[in-house]
Amino acid sequence: MSNNPIFVLDANVFIQAARQYYAFDLVPCFWDILKRYAQKGYICTIDFVKREIVTNKDQLANWFQNEFSNYCFDAMRDGEVVKAYREIIKWVSKNPQFKDEAKRDFASGADGWVIAYAMVHNCVVVTHERYDPNIKRKVPIPNVCREFDVSYIDTFDMMRKLEMKIC
Repeated sequence: MSNNPIFVLDANVFIQAARQYYAFDLVPCFWDILKRYAQKGYICTIDFVKREIVTNKDQLANWFQNEFSNYCFDAMRDGEVVKAYREIIKWVSKNPQFKDEAKRDFASGADGWVIAYAMVHNCVVVTHERYDPNIKRKVPIPNVCREFDVSYIDTFDMMRKLEMKIC
């Protein structure tokens, strides 16, 4: 496990787990495990993801505020991340594949910042989004990751790579 990269988590990793397969009332140990791996330095996220999560004022937001806030990095304070983010936004905005609304949504959310952080810090992005070479209505994280040679996986592959065991 010591050769594993750092995994930077997209908001959908937290949100889908909380609302579906690892709900707090069904699998509370999942959330303890996430925190434990973050404490060990294997998992992190960024401030923009935190903002997306805590605006909901639900159980996930409370857990995130109280248990995971220390593992969020301030992406805008890192000049290299800001530079990478600008490159990403420039590519997205000039890409004729995506509709203008998709480009605006991407630019206003955390996804570009997650990718930029991973790009600069050699992390692996963890997301449930899938690569789609023909999509127009959304800018998927994997499409951008492929363009910028950033690795990405889903939650379950991350858990396997980190040898996480749920309860």
